[in-house]
Amino acid sequence: MQYAHRYIQYAVTALTGYNGAMPLQHYLKQFFAADKKYGSKDRRHITHLCYCYFRSGNALQHLSAEERIRISLYLCSDTLEGWTGLFSEDWVTAHSKEVAQRIAFIQQEGIAFQPGSIFPWLDECSPDMDTAAFTQSHLQQPLVFLRIRPRQEKQVLQVLENNNIVYSRPEQNCIALAPGSKADQLLQINQQVVVQDLSSQRIGSLFTHIHKPGTNQVWDCCAASGGKSILAYDMLPDIRLTVSDVRASIIHNLKQRFVEAGIRNYQSFVADLTSKAGIPRSDMFAGKFDVIICDAPCSGSGTWGRTPEQLTFFTPAQIQQYAILQKQIIATSATAVARNGYFLYITCSVFKKENEEQLAYIQEQTGMQVVASGLYQGFTERADTMYAALFVKS
Repeated sequence: MQYAHRYIQYAVTALTGYNGAMPLQHYLKQFFAADKKYGSKDRRHITHLCYCYFRSGNALQHLSAEERIRISLYLCSDTLEGWTGLFSEDWVTAHSKEVAQRIAFIQQEGIAFQPGSIFPWLDECSPDMDTAAFTQSHLQQPLVFLRIRPRQEKQVLQVLENNNIVYSRPEQNCIALAPGSKADQLLQINQQVVVQDLSSQRIGSLFTHIHKPGTNQVWDCCAASGGKSILAYDMLPDIRLTVSDVRASIIHNLKQRFVEAGIRNYQSFVADLTSKAGIPRSDMFAGKFDVIICDAPCSGSGTWGRTPEQLTFFTPAQIQQYAILQKQIIATSATAVARNGYFLYITCSVFKKENEEQLAYIQEQTGMQVVASGLYQGFTERADTMYAALFVKS
């Protein structure tokens, strides 16, 4: 690439003004909007370099910004096509499609790089996690995953094949696509498919443990964009949905998504569940719901492959802050579980304070019994990592 060195300088300029106050994606949009000299190709390359810079996390902070971008690019790239001008012939020859071999090579070349430093909070992680594979996974951009909705498989696969879209199927109803795929422009999002990470889709298997005749009253109490609600709608028979979130804007967006998904019979409200006062007519909610989905606010540490800037700007004090918030939401929402009903606790975190320790808290505070629990280590398949625990109230 003729302008490879110049793109590195542009990336350094972009990063100079970034302080982590907003997602990197939104910051870069503002950066490019403020300077019209960058064409679409420029924006694509500069964005890629900025994300590579953050993918190395805390491991290359001793280097200059330019050198950190260059080394991170080498580590994060399956191929150096277009970027070979940044590296000597020896480096280009030694480049491998295997991340571990790329790491070994730069270490051999005298670059001080320890993969464990990418994510320096491993002592806080869930005990069952493969931390070595997890840290290394941040050097690869995750895949895009779509969940095929009921009765849409034939049409979806036909569209992909007619347009020569390369995909794999890690699960029966799941499609995995390379980043940047145009499939979302060809398929009817929310109607035919839902953009939903592989681990998030696999959490749906916990719904198979739910056995109850008649209508399932389901409350998605931290609904956000409604992905878990749509999953429950597709998997649970005779479902009547209630959704809530602390943000009115999110509920507004969720309603539009439900229109696209064909979900019409539901209730929604805005609520701050950090206290019982946040629930409208809390007396009416007590023991009402057969299933409560609590996809709790969390550090998001299992998704930092998609938002690698968090590796630089996250502080460990936030773990405890989220753990306190989660306990407050659990204490409020769990009172609404009906007898013989279920409580599904979910995070996209890798931290034990947000996962296993909350499982213990739920047992102690509510007396509910664990049906199934576990860490979904999606990083082995270029997906997010999530935790989920399903409880039943006797």
